[in-house]
Amino acid sequence: MPSTGCVMTLRYWAYGHHTESSSGANIPIVAPTSEHLRIDVRSEPDRIVLALHGELDLLGAPLLQQEIESAEIEASGIVVLDLEDLQFIDSAGLRIILAAHERSRQNGQEFALTRGTDQVQRLFAIAGIGEHLRIILSPDELFV
Repeated sequence: MPSTGCVMTLRYWAYGHHTESSSGANIPIVAPTSEHLRIDVRSEPDRIVLALHGELDLLGAPLLQQEIESAEIEASGIVVLDLEDLQFIDSAGLRIILAAHERSRQNGQEFALTRGTDQVQRLFAIAGIGEHLRIILSPDELFV
């Protein structure tokens, strides 16, 4: 079934180093050939789906944190993190997902994740959080 929702893409480039300009301002230097984390936000009538592509680690975690705290996410009844195309996650990424789950719970929102790659599933199993989070097969799966 085709989606009628709106998609917005956020990009966070790897190697987010900074340099100082002659005026003393910090200027980010990005490597445009090395995309690190991309978040596609799809707004549906009953949910917001954040599809994560790439790596969710110390570099990418602030981007997801910022998106989770946005007004659009706060206004939705259901928040779904689609991890199907997430290639890597570390403890910083796991912390953001757990914080997003807690934030959703406090806001009275439903929260779910798709299973993700083998690496993502392995981290969830090692951390023992799989039984604490709602994991669904598809970002469009109906909630009952």
